[in-house]
Amino acid sequence: MPSWIASFAAAASIVSPSAQQGIDTRTLANVRGKLIQIANQSWELGTAAEALTEYSWPSLSVFNSSAFPPPAHLSATNNSSDVLDIVNKVINAKPADSKPLFPNEGSAADPASLGAAVLLANWTRTNKADTKYSEAAGGQLDFLLHDAPRSPEGAISHRNEQVQLWADFVYMVPPFIAYFGALEGGLGADALLQVAYDQCRLYRDALRDEGGLWRHIALGNFQDNTHWATGNAWAAAGMLRVLQSIQHSREAPRFARQIANLTSWIQEIETVSWAHQAPNGTLFNVIDDPTTFADSSSTALLASVTFRMAYITRNATLIPKATRALKLIKDSIDEEGWLQNTVDPLTFHTPSLPGEHSPEGQAFVLLLDAAWRAYVNFISRH
Repeated sequence: MPSWIASFAAAASIVSPSAQQGIDTRTLANVRGKLIQIANQSWELGTAAEALTEYSWPSLSVFNSSAFPPPAHLSATNNSSDVLDIVNKVINAKPADSKPLFPNEGSAADPASLGAAVLLANWTRTNKADTKYSEAAGGQLDFLLHDAPRSPEGAISHRNEQVQLWADFVYMVPPFIAYFGALEGGLGADALLQVAYDQCRLYRDALRDEGGLWRHIALGNFQDNTHWATGNAWAAAGMLRVLQSIQHSREAPRFARQIANLTSWIQEIETVSWAHQAPNGTLFNVIDDPTTFADSSSTALLASVTFRMAYITRNATLIPKATRALKLIKDSIDEEGWLQNTVDPLTFHTPSLPGEHSPEGQAFVLLLDAAWRAYVNFISRH
């Protein structure tokens, strides 16, 4: 028996029955409905579109081995309707003279979070003479490559008004550039896939501390030197999407070194982060500071990464950590479908107030369920 199969069997043997059942369908439907109801900022809509793709239309996500190219036409049962609805609303509202998908944003990075969904809309459009999606995606890419501020080392700034690097960037920008490259193919693909990888590398060089955790914000007129849990989860999840975009592209054989590095970098964040997991399954808002509050948002996102990485790398060592986190998330969703105990995504370091909710936290629940189902399906096939 191969060692990776034995490790999966060992991990599965300690998964509790409640965790094996995942999150029930009714709860997930409520979570999805609340997400669509409250997502309105650029990164919220981009993250929502990605979460809906992975949750409702997994065959269209970069985690599918046949992701590139997507089908030329969407079927009646695999139509990505909720994702395309977000894309169309944004494209229709975008001024013609705005290169970014969302105009007048303080962030140079956040508008790109919707980029992969725009590219999917373009690839699957029924009217092949319609250029609005390709022009929108092309404008967003051109802005990032040629207009956005950069650090001296070449890292694209997360902010427009100054050069400032946020861990969040790794989820917003490199996956879009990698998806663009994987769809383009040829020499253009090589160049864009390398750019996506390089941006992950440059951000890691700038933000990673000696222990392996990433600081949240560097450079600019203020910094956040804490190891913000959501920031580390954003970075791991973004690198994972870049990794799978490269692996599922035709160019994969030429990117063996980049694939190995991305895999190692993601595993490092996973391993170091889960070492600080509380007994009930949660991560703290600042991962290595247990005096900060428990945060369900980062816990859900990092658990989604962990389930994905387990079957991608054939290494289930961290599955007990992810399983404990899944149980915590299940227990943190109320009857209406709201994820409780989230960090306020606008302040970073205070909990969401009573009656307020995190759009990205809602999306992370869907990402977690999609990843858990993919992991379970993998086990059932092996």
